[in-house]
Amino acid sequence: MTPNPLPKTIHVFGSLNMDLVCQTPRLPQPGETILGTHFATLPGGKGGNQAVAAARLGAPTTMIGRVGEDDFGRQLIEGLQGAGVDASGVATDGEVSTGVAAIAVDSAGQNTIVVVPGANGQISDGDVDRLTARLRHGDLVLLQFEVPLPLVMVAAKAAKAQGATVIVDPAPARTDLPPEFFRTVDILTPNQVEASQLTGLAVTDVATATAAAQQLVQRGVAIAIVKLGELGAVVAENHRTFHQPALPVKAVDTVAAGDAFNGGLAVALAEAMDLEAAVEFASAVAAASVMVPGAQSSMPERSRVAALRSGPKHL
Repeated sequence: MTPNPLPKTIHVFGSLNMDLVCQTPRLPQPGETILGTHFATLPGGKGGNQAVAAARLGAPTTMIGRVGEDDFGRQLIEGLQGAGVDASGVATDGEVSTGVAAIAVDSAGQNTIVVVPGANGQISDGDVDRLTARLRHGDLVLLQFEVPLPLVMVAAKAAKAQGATVIVDPAPARTDLPPEFFRTVDILTPNQVEASQLTGLAVTDVATATAAAQQLVQRGVAIAIVKLGELGAVVAENHRTFHQPALPVKAVDTVAAGDAFNGGLAVALAEAMDLEAAVEFASAVAAASVMVPGAQSSMPERSRVAALRSGPKHL
């Protein structure tokens, strides 16, 4: 009997932050002080969020990153492990603090975020080595821009050379990406703001998102997915484009919806779903996440995603 192939592993190379979250009736204007209603410290960082999203959905998941030698760092590692993530690739840096993100969330679930990188800014070639040592051909690698861009580029190139599928969430948005970077990316997943900054187009709806996604494919990305929140997502590859509508849900907190989407997308592709099915699944994971406050705490279990896809009556 032929043994079953080893399951594909999802490797997340990126940021780990402690989120300092203030709930407020509305977001303040520049120079304005307003009273909030609640405060919480919650594990976050785009890398950590994506790792927890994938692990909660049942995929073998590893995290490669850095934290400080402080209470926030210890809490972040414990949170990853509690979600089922292999955190042995997370280094502890005694020279800097753990990264933090100060987040304001209004009553409509919209947010503003200020990130202080801390240990995330000290990611080095040694961290890339820890990633590549874990890779097998066919694995998936999730990258974001909350760690130094030169190391993200090195990691993408190394992962591509080892036969991994490279999925990049270009957030925070950058306008200084070299042309060769796009050719190392299998799937690029900007939101509409990031797509606008990457392409110079004003992305406001499905039509303009489609144009932006097509431009990114022309630059060398194999697949571009522009995430549009309540408008869903637009997907482009060389021979086609399509629109995936969003599931209609009541958003409580959108802070990590994009990370939930990317984690869900990676899991679906690791399970050999075709692209349309994978994007539909990822959209459902994102929709489930916005119904719960917090970043990593909002990442849904597989059963909750299945219930949402079956219809509101099953939730």
